[in-house]
Amino acid sequence: MASYSPIREMERFADALLDGPSRGPRRMPMDLYRDGDNYLLTADMPGMDPGSVDIDVDGQLLTIRAERTLPTAENVKWITRERTPGSFLRQLSLGQGIDTERITANYDNGVLSVTIPVSERAKPRKVQVATGAPAGVDSASAEVVTTDA
Repeated sequence: MASYSPIREMERFADALLDGPSRGPRRMPMDLYRDGDNYLLTADMPGMDPGSVDIDVDGQLLTIRAERTLPTAENVKWITRERTPGSFLRQLSLGQGIDTERITANYDNGVLSVTIPVSERAKPRKVQVATGAPAGVDSASAEVVTTDA
């Protein structure tokens, strides 16, 4: 049996006040890093129904939404209830250079993993340096003109 703790009750009250339904969707903790030609995003989403996870890409804006519902039963007397139901939301501006058509996602064991590939045109590339006259110019007839101002 859980014992009464005034500190715990104050923490729960503050959490409800700051993260309550009136404040709108909650944020989910996430990590984002680049590994080679992909950005990898992982977000903690424990207890979320996988069917409620929704990922949208609108232009350069990536939006992740999910819903946590808790079972309710009649004739139940709660001792403590710290897991909060509600909707969760995270939005990221992808910027330029992302291949939005190839974004993939996987939800496993309460962790959402999103792979965001870098587009081919945004990847670093080497530029070949030619020697001699620029293409299409005959070096024998090339002439440099200067003007005195």
